[in-house]
Amino acid sequence: MNKIVILGSGLSGLTAALKLAMQGAAVTLVSPAYAERSQSVMAMGGINAALNTKGEDDSVEQHFVDTMQGGSYLNDPEAADNLVRMAPELVHWLAELGVNFTRDEAGRVDLRNFGGQKKKRTAYAGARTGKQIMAAVIAGCRKYEADGTIERLTGWRFHSLILEGAQCAGAVIIEERTQALRSITADAVIMAVGGPNGVFGHTTGSRLNDGYAAGALLSQGVEFANLEMIQYHPTTVHTATKQMLITEAARGVGGRLYVLRDGQPWYFMEEWYPERGALMPRDVVSQSIYKVCNELKLGINGGQTVYLDISHLPKAVIDSQLDEVVSICRTYLNLNPYEEPIPVAPGIHYFMGGIKTDKHHRTNIARLFAAGECSAQYHGANRLGGNSLLGAVCGGVVAAQSAGAVTGIGSAVADVAGRRALAAAAGELERWKGTAPSPLSDYTAVRRELSSLMYGSMGIYRKERELLAARKRIAELEQRAAEARHPYSYYEDRTLYANLLLAKAMVESALERKESRGAHQRTDYSEKNDRQFKKPTNARVAGGGIAVDFG
Repeated sequence: MNKIVILGSGLSGLTAALKLAMQGAAVTLVSPAYAERSQSVMAMGGINAALNTKGEDDSVEQHFVDTMQGGSYLNDPEAADNLVRMAPELVHWLAELGVNFTRDEAGRVDLRNFGGQKKKRTAYAGARTGKQIMAAVIAGCRKYEADGTIERLTGWRFHSLILEGAQCAGAVIIEERTQALRSITADAVIMAVGGPNGVFGHTTGSRLNDGYAAGALLSQGVEFANLEMIQYHPTTVHTATKQMLITEAARGVGGRLYVLRDGQPWYFMEEWYPERGALMPRDVVSQSIYKVCNELKLGINGGQTVYLDISHLPKAVIDSQLDEVVSICRTYLNLNPYEEPIPVAPGIHYFMGGIKTDKHHRTNIARLFAAGECSAQYHGANRLGGNSLLGAVCGGVVAAQSAGAVTGIGSAVADVAGRRALAAAAGELERWKGTAPSPLSDYTAVRRELSSLMYGSMGIYRKERELLAARKRIAELEQRAAEARHPYSYYEDRTLYANLLLAKAMVESALERKESRGAHQRTDYSEKNDRQFKKPTNARVAGGGIAVDFG
């Protein structure tokens, strides 16, 4: 019986755990919080599959074309082909698992329009698709938890890989509350830790996805891809702690974007892109909002927001498909979207880049796999709405197949490597305890400056001068971080270092990609350059810095 460790209990991690348990593998599922608090629960819009039930002659081939075009052809074509071909079967599997998808009059899974796609292809469960899917997969895992096939370790986080030569033999984990360390040896490890929201600090994503794991993996030799590709969702609203998402479903059912021009509503997306309007791919819509606000100076009150209007939609549609939007507007904006337009602005929502994986979800380290948002292969330079939940489920299934097929590493070899890794981690913890703490304000100042720096240099539009300044500033922040030891938490201290390393890799990747493609727009290289750059960016630690190449 193979022993598999999975880091993360969001949709990709849980799917992998369920599939492995069904295969008879022993699974240890490690996460900082209960699965019900994962970012996957927040996904409102839907999951894509070419079910072709709307009389539009949809097909997996067209889903593939839309996915590749949306990703500006940086997607792994083999992985993307596998994604779209598995999609219909996966939606049916989820329905059998208990997902209460919204149905049409004939009892079939209903489909609606989503950005970047010409056909109705997005299946949904009211306004809470992610919550419905997570509830079903969580329930599927319960019986395997009850019989001990799946062991859950909640309140623990990834610390480091256990490496034996060029292969992974497990992971060292840390309990955040007590700072206790533990090693878990395994035949394979699946990373399902989500996107590195902590690098930017104010995104639509979960604050639990702090970016530590990605930075730690990078430092241990794991290769990353397309780190410059960061999706700004066009419709978010600002709150004190994070950006709140106004789902793309609002535009999918007919919501309209506009600003006032000469005192009259101007539906700029419908004028500029008459075929799809506000349902163009997210990078195009966000760049259009940027242009309206910064070049045409037509943002609300001269700022960075535009209006999203759903007030003309039938109340029944809003009630059944957009009730989460209504809740957000009333709770955070004191606004009634049945009668008033919603002020929205682009905000960081998704990281297309991440751990470099192949179509089998293998990394450059043997026995190490990655799935979900932390893995880069499906989405290229821009993710289509509805492909996120699909990528999480598909990634979990494929990673489980691949990890479950590896041969046993051998307990004796793994145990020696595990003891060695645990001793090294314990030594680092003791050295941290022996270092004089700094005021918490020193630590928070560095973190705040990193967030501001990354938003400034890695925005919707980038330029070389700002990226070079960011490179220099990150080096200075690394020096300051060395003197700003967190007074209470070893894990938080390590997280800052990991975020700084990942930020450096993001900036270096953006500097090397001297073109504009998808979510990466350079004002100094405004054209797409297929001859040199129609290939993924690869980043790794080398020679004390970050090495970047293409291919």
